[in-house]
Amino acid sequence: MGVSRLPSAALSLKQFLQRQRVLGIYRNMMRTIRKVPDEADRKYLSDWARDEFKRNKSATNQDAIRMMITQANNHLEELQGSLALAGS
Repeated sequence: MGVSRLPSAALSLKQFLQRQRVLGIYRNMMRTIRKVPDEADRKYLSDWARDEFKRNKSATNQDAIRMMITQANNHLEELQGSLALAGS
């Protein structure tokens, strides 16, 4: 009974929660980008966001990942603020 049923590549709880957080930021970023009125800007921003997340997909250093999460949140808040200002 000492054999684990989990695959050897299973994520720890901390890694799983961090992954969910990153996916949530990505989804929010893409939803926010969809609200950009100019099509060329929207395409540029979505390509940029997709490339950034893909480029950092294999990161394993926890400190670096936390830093990237903070940066992504800052970019998201900045974009949301810009859209709010443009809409008012």
